[in-house]
Amino acid sequence: MPRPEEVTLLLNSASGGDPAAPGRLLELVYDDLRRLAAAYLKNERNAQTLQPTALVHEAFVRLVDWQNVSWQSRAHFFAAAAKVMRHVLVDHARSKRAQKRDFGQRIALADAVSYPSGREFDLLALEEALLSLERVDERQARVVELRFFGGLTIREAAHVLGVSETTVKNEWEFAKAWFQRELTRGS
Repeated sequence: MPRPEEVTLLLNSASGGDPAAPGRLLELVYDDLRRLAAAYLKNERNAQTLQPTALVHEAFVRLVDWQNVSWQSRAHFFAAAAKVMRHVLVDHARSKRAQKRDFGQRIALADAVSYPSGREFDLLALEEALLSLERVDERQARVVELRFFGGLTIREAAHVLGVSETTVKNEWEFAKAWFQRELTRGS
């Protein structure tokens, strides 16, 4: 795992216009991003067409294409990566649903929601629930995004949000319970 300060220096170089920085940055963070992508996709149906490598590359292209971004830290970068990966996955699921080939991507929430292992939910249902939570409590939705989609630790999420670790822990526990209720209604 690269040192956080190495990632931050490369992020600042990329933001400053260094044309070599994005390539070096990708080399440094690729394994972490791929691990996150693989975790998102591990419980997908066999017909899944989006592979972890493709998810990482699509997210990275969107991330480094941002103009005038002032990266604060490695945690800030991974928070942004979480949001971008989430959008790539949802866009892909919507596209597949629109093609009527299947009923959307499914993702296991056993790690994020206290629910029997192996239970899967439709990714678009997860997105709708996350947007609903965002309307109720924006910070809790952000905690879910950072922890579940971004793979950030409690400490990293607290740093990104500018709150205490205890606050993140409490928000995370509440959000998991909220998702369990929302995603299991009618099942």
